[in-house]
Amino acid sequence: MSEETIQLELNDSGVAVDLPMPANQRDAVQEVPYRPVDFRDDDLPSALERAASWLRQTQDWLGEPVDVIAIHLDYDDTKGSPYYNLKLLCNDEDLAGVPKVVREHEAGITRQ
Repeated sequence: MSEETIQLELNDSGVAVDLPMPANQRDAVQEVPYRPVDFRDDDLPSALERAASWLRQTQDWLGEPVDVIAIHLDYDDTKGSPYYNLKLLCNDEDLAGVPKVVREHEAGITRQ
């Protein structure tokens, strides 16, 4: 049995360099094993719509559903902060593009 190494192109925070990033500057991918992807807004439907849009884009990019373990909704009543903080707790391997790279690697082996 031979062990093959698959090289991933990750940015400094450990996610794939071509992972679709949330479009709004208030939204972010955080750094933990199951990474919260934040969608922050004063308008909850807008935050939910952006989260859904990001999930669709990421699912298309990944080629399979994103492993979301939890959805957390919190609020911040600090003056000047977006009121709603919607977090999708996502598998870090999905955000790094592991399933995509594995499929591409296996397809390359099959073609040879």
